[in-house]
Formats: sequence, structure tokens, C-alpha cells
Amino acid sequence: MNARPGRRKYNDDKQFKRLRKLTGKAIGDYGMIVDGDRVMVCLSGGKDSFAMLDLLLSLQHRAPVSFELVAVNLDQKQPGFPEQVLPDYLNAIGVPFHVIERDTYSVVKRVIPEGRTTCSLCSRLRRGNLYAYARENGFTKIALGHHMEDIVETFFLNLLYGGSLKAMPPKLKSDDGGNIVIRPLAYCREADLAKLAEARDYPIIPCDLCGSQPKLQRQTIKQMLGEWDRRQPGRTETIFKALTNVAPSQLCDVELFDFVGLDGGGPPAADWLQPPGEPQGGPTT
Repeated sequence: MNARPGRRKYNDDKQFKRLRKLTGKAIGDYGMIVDGDRVMVCLSGGKDSFAMLDLLLSLQHRAPVSFELVAVNLDQKQPGFPEQVLPDYLNAIGVPFHVIERDTYSVVKRVIPEGRTTCSLCSRLRRGNLYAYARENGFTKIALGHHMEDIVETFFLNLLYGGSLKAMPPKLKSDDGGNIVIRPLAYCREADLAKLAEARDYPIIPCDLCGSQPKLQRQTIKQMLGEWDRRQPGRTETIFKALTNVAPSQLCDVELFDFVGLDGGGPPAADWLQPPGEPQGGPTT
């Protein structure tokens, strides 16, 4: 009778160690955390951010460098938000934390018409508040809980709806240059994080603002990738690998690769816009 619970614990521990290894590899590959870093761990109350904090805490005791972790939650004043859940959890596991209180919920509901997606504005407001807090309180890194699917989905969103080849980098500097953002879960699959969340019994807090919108473009992409993975397991990993194995000379961006200089020169592109025999400045009157 005791064999099954024991086996389950063994599998859960094995799963945690595998995710910890992937997280550590991502941190090492991209130089996400260095000695003396003060890391602000953004804790939303979702499964991914709980898993990120859990894995970072475990790595903190094993890492070859010393770094500080502080959990930070942005209370956006959504109606019915269980504001004691995160403080109770963080106090219980002994993690220092801070809750930023900003009523971005009312702003989003006032600005976005009923029925329109709220994610873009909500994320900008959330990001702005978190970035400002990190700068004001001396954090050297901001850790976000985005996983492999988030990165691949963002790639397809930009590809299909934005006409650009870009995704969500594991490490980046904010546009204003004031913050370094890291994504330690970049090598982790969402399904594995969901299993971890169930095994560790994180006190998940659902998002009622954007998580309940069924027609989001991201949801469409997620369904597409899910179907691909069902037909060909491992396809998401293959797509992610492609994002780490870019060949600029095989694309078409003249800012990224010097196509004009391949044969040692040639006339500037502007020359080819002029009819033969006409001066470069165009016809004169």
C-alpha cells in the first residue's frame, strides 16, 4: 500500500531535479546570474512563477556564485484577489518579499472597450511598475517565469501577426537600459511545470483579467503548437532550437547581413531605382 506514494514521491523528486538542471543550464548558457546579483523574482501567483521561485531557491544553495532572491508581487487590485495567499506562502517558506499595490485593473477596464483583449495594456502597466520598483530598490536582475512555449508562441505571434522574426529572449536589457530581465525557465516545458505545480501544491491564483479571454491570438497559437506536438512530439523543442541556431545569410534582412558586399561591392541599392542614363537625383524640370 505504501509503494505507490513512495513511487510518486520518487518521480516528483526526479522531475524537480530535471527541471532544476534545465534551469541551471539556461542560467549558465546566457549568463543570467552572476556573483553578488540581487534578483527580483516576479511572483504573479501562477504556476510558472511559483515554479521559478522554487527552482531558484534550490539552485541558490548549490550555485557556484552567491546571489540574493526577493519575491515581488504586483497587486493590480482585481476584484476578489486573495491578497493574503502570497504573503502567507512566502512567510511559511521564509522568502523575503514585497507587494506593490497599483490599481492597474481599473485603468485597463476603463481604457479597453468591452470584448477587446486587455493583455497588451495590462502587460505594459505591469512591466512599467515592476521595472520602476527594481530600479528604485537596487535589483540587478528581474526574473520572469516565461517558459519554452511562451518563447515559441511569441515567435509565431510576431511572425504571423507582426511580420517580424523575433521571439522572447532568455536575457535582455530593457529599452531604457535600466534593467536586465532574465527568463530562467527558458528550457522548461509548460506541461512539466504544471506537473511540478501539482506535486508541490502551490497556492495558484488565477488571473480573471486576461486569463479568461478565450479568443486571444496567443491562445490560437498555443492550440496550433499543441496540435503539432500531438502529431509530432518534440516539435516545440525543435522550433526553440531553431531560435538558437540562426543563419543570417540564409534570411533576407539587409541590416543583419551584408548581401551587397558579398562580391566585393556593386552599385548602391538607390542606383537601381534610377532609369538608365538619368542622374542619381532623379529627373529635373
